Amino acid sequence: MRVIAGSLGGRILAAPKGRSTRPTSDRVREAVFSILGDLSGLVVLDLYAGSGALAIEALSRGAAEATLVDSAPAAITAIRRNLTGLGLEAQVRRQDASAFLRTASRGAPHYDLVFLDPPYRHPSELGGELSAALAPVLTPGARVVAESDRRAPLRLDLPLLDERHYGDTLILIHGPR
Repeated sequence: MRVIAGSLGGRILAAPKGRSTRPTSDRVREAVFSILGDLSGLVVLDLYAGSGALAIEALSRGAAEATLVDSAPAAITAIRRNLTGLGLEAQVRRQDASAFLRTASRGAPHYDLVFLDPPYRHPSELGGELSAALAPVLTPGARVVAESDRRAPLRLDLPLLDERHYGDTLILIHGPR
C-alpha cells in the first residue's frame, strides 16, 4: 500500500496487523481522489481510519488538517507509524466513531471532507446512526465518502452526489443536507 499522488506520492504505508482491517485498494483510492479533485485547505475526518491511508492521501494532496479515528489498537499503531514516517501531523483518536461524532458535534461544523470505511459486516446498522451524527459536524459544501461492499451498502440519509462501483467495492459520495 502506498500514497498515490501529491507531495508524498509513492511513499509506502504500513497496514495494521491482523485481518480485522481491510485497506482501501490503491485503485479505489486513486479513483476516489480523482473524483474529489482539489483538496487544498480542506479539513478532513477519517472515521474507521485503519492505516490512515485516506486521510494521508488527502494531506498529501493539499488538505490543511486531518483527524483520524479508529477504535482498534493495531490501527492506531499503524496510523501513528505512518504519520511519523511521513513527517505528518494530524489528530489521532482511539475511539468509537459514533462516540467521537457525539463529542465533535458539540462544536461548530468543521469538516469539509469525511471518509467512512466501516467494517463491511454491519453497514445497514450504521447508516442511520452515522447520518444523524455526521450532519452537525459538516461544513456547508462538505462531502462524505462512504465505502462499503456493493452487496451490503452503507446507505446514509444525506444527498447522494455520486455512486461508483469498483469490483465488489461501492463508493457513495454524499453532500450535506
